[in-house]
Amino acid sequence: MNFALIAAICAAVGLVVAFCLASWIKKNDVGTDRMKEISGYIAEGAMAFLKREYIAMVVVIAVLFVAIGFGINWTTAVLYICGALLSVLAGFFGMKVATSGNVRTAAAARESGMNKALKIAFRSGAVMGLCVSGLGLFGLGVILYAFDLATVTECITGFGFGASSMALFGRVGGGIYTKAADVGADLVGKVEAGIPEDDPRNPAVIADNVGDNVGDVAGMGSDLFESYVGSIISAVTLASVAVANSPVGSSNSIIEYAFFPLLISAVGIIASIIGIMCVRGKEGKNPANALNMGTYIPGILVIVATVVLSKSILGDLSFAWAIISGLVVGIAIGKITEVYTSADYGSVKKIAKQSETGAATTIISGLGVGMMSTMWPILLISVAVFIAYHFAGVYGIALAAVGMLSTAGMTVAVDAYGPVSDNAGGIAEMSELPHEVREITDQLDAVGNTTAAIGKGFAIGSAALTALALFVSYASVTELNAIDLLNPIVIIGLFIGAMLPFLFSAMTMNSVGKAANQMIEEVRRQFRENKGIMEGTAKPDYAKCVDISTKAAINEMVMPGVMAIVAPVVVGILLGPAALGGLLAGALAAGVLMAIMMSNAGGAWDNAKKYIESTGGKGSATHAAAVIGDTVGDPFKDTSGPSINILIKLMTIVSLVFAPLFVAIGGLL
Repeated sequence: MNFALIAAICAAVGLVVAFCLASWIKKNDVGTDRMKEISGYIAEGAMAFLKREYIAMVVVIAVLFVAIGFGINWTTAVLYICGALLSVLAGFFGMKVATSGNVRTAAAARESGMNKALKIAFRSGAVMGLCVSGLGLFGLGVILYAFDLATVTECITGFGFGASSMALFGRVGGGIYTKAADVGADLVGKVEAGIPEDDPRNPAVIADNVGDNVGDVAGMGSDLFESYVGSIISAVTLASVAVANSPVGSSNSIIEYAFFPLLISAVGIIASIIGIMCVRGKEGKNPANALNMGTYIPGILVIVATVVLSKSILGDLSFAWAIISGLVVGIAIGKITEVYTSADYGSVKKIAKQSETGAATTIISGLGVGMMSTMWPILLISVAVFIAYHFAGVYGIALAAVGMLSTAGMTVAVDAYGPVSDNAGGIAEMSELPHEVREITDQLDAVGNTTAAIGKGFAIGSAALTALALFVSYASVTELNAIDLLNPIVIIGLFIGAMLPFLFSAMTMNSVGKAANQMIEEVRRQFRENKGIMEGTAKPDYAKCVDISTKAAINEMVMPGVMAIVAPVVVGILLGPAALGGLLAGALAAGVLMAIMMSNAGGAWDNAKKYIESTGGKGSATHAAAVIGDTVGDPFKDTSGPSINILIKLMTIVSLVFAPLFVAIGGLL
């Protein structure tokens, strides 16, 4: 049986399980009429944003389709459309279920307690996880089954380009939306008005809850969808290099090398399904224990299967070591991220302590934690690269990325669980449910904050390995044997590449600032002009705040996205393939470090604020300082930091797609 067909069948199984989980979630009770009303606002706002975002993306898709068709070939252009469409579908299906599961999580917390609430929230996230891995592998499996390998190797990069371009717009747009609402809600509601988080009197509260879905569910899903397919694509394109330079002297054909990563990913989907079904909460126990167990089980299953498949298909265990190195490092990066961002460890408590002397020391200590947190992930990624290359050459680097992302179904499930539980807490607060319900949702949300931070760490690590693997593919296609740092043209590319993550982050941070300013002014206006809002006798205009976030996100996401696509094309055409290689190297090194620093600093600030609240400090000067830190950290961890992952991958895949054009031109300057 064709290996590509096996992969497509396993992917289809994952999608069927996702459908069954979604059906089970919908059968659960939605609670009171007020809960239905609030969840309806959130679902309506989320879908309205996605509709407008996708309409804006149609223009980009059409332009790139024509450019690829005329500049490269039409098969690549068609696969570009396929990659973009499946990326959009993954985000849409995941968010549809997340906005359905949030109210049911709150209702379960009200009626049945912790266990049922955890089950619904997690399974809502699991639908997103299985859609990401299922749609990604199904698309690639069908492509490898339908086309001959020569056509696949030449054109499959178009599929990755489609996924990458949609992921960047989705992540940037969603990140701007959610943080504009979050910053506005926090600064005016909690700091100025002194009302609790998710208080229904806050006009920005619905937009804030909508933002959790469009940024941390749909945007995050598109991010890891891109990494998932990118890692497999890089391994497929490097299959010929693996045959020519196999360090173990294997006599396998290029087909076996090309199909091997698909089988590993297929095993990963089945292992993720098993892990999802193993997540069971216990009353009185920390929900994190159940989620950790669900994470480790798929990893162990993939390791065992990798050893068997590596020996039986490729005839050597060297390739298994490459995959295992990526998988183990991915899990380790997640745990290290937890150390720097969880209140169970010293870094967060240190920030909370520093908040006693004001917001300035909160910011300083948070930045310090973020910078310090870059060391271990970088060292671990370096170890994975060394082991993978030692055992399986450049092909092994791609396999390490495949290994790290093989259990993406489970990893995304754990990550997407966080926004669902966060929304459940907001619905409980706005529906004025008993305090015990909010305690349950807060406990789920606290774990969700940590899992979200772990997910961001995992996304960064996988982005680094995926971008590096795609970079190796680019070097192979352009016959670039080395990056000559004594060549001034290469140095120019290196400097430009290192600058781009800073420019990109500045653009996205400024976008959040501009959008948040509009949100703040609107919330202040409503409080000022409608005194009944604070008295609880009048209803805020939630729709106006939702509209502000939506318009700002759509308008502001365009320039960062266009820059990421245009920059490598301009450098490749003007300065040639070698200079573009320098650009990719500079962007990779600077981008990974910035992404880790920003994501972890933001996560640490957030949990420092929550730690102060959990120890009775809510409403104090210390808490006010921590809220400022959390507000600064919001665009760090949910807009700019995660978007850099996609920036470095998108620029690399763009370079790979247009590599034949750059080689033909050779650099106009």
